[in-house]
Amino acid sequence: MVQVLVVAAGLGTVLERSVVLFDAIRFAGAAYLVYLGVQAVRHRRELSTVLDVTATRPSRHIFREGFVVGVSNPKVIVFFTAVLPQFVDPDAGPVPAQLVVLGTVFALIALLLDSCWGMAAGTARAWLSGRPHRLERLGGAGGLVIIGLGARLALTGRRD
Repeated sequence: MVQVLVVAAGLGTVLERSVVLFDAIRFAGAAYLVYLGVQAVRHRRELSTVLDVTATRPSRHIFREGFVVGVSNPKVIVFFTAVLPQFVDPDAGPVPAQLVVLGTVFALIALLLDSCWGMAAGTARAWLSGRPHRLERLGGAGGLVIIGLGARLALTGRRD
């Protein structure tokens, strides 16, 4: 929703047109992803000793990590800037309000789908926790994937 509000306020267009600002946010997001990946690899053995990983970390830390990853993805702002205005009717009312409504619908659909993925992950976790080495391997592999995504984000430029 933060990104939707940024686009509705008109800052999405600024970000889309400013290579320097886009790159600054992109590199910050990439660095944070690499950091999270390194932490996942470093702490992968803890996954096998703790059945409920979230119980060992405060919810605010988990929320903060997800928030920073989400907000530091400039490609989502550019996506919203390119897609949402196509569905706006200037004669139907204030354009920023329409953008917020469209973005809210997007966020609600994403929440529903992400909740389904979360429930599926909870089911998979029960199977994975049956053997400690499964979680350890998955944690290490997941960390490497996150590091790879961070590197890709850092190395992928804009096509303009």
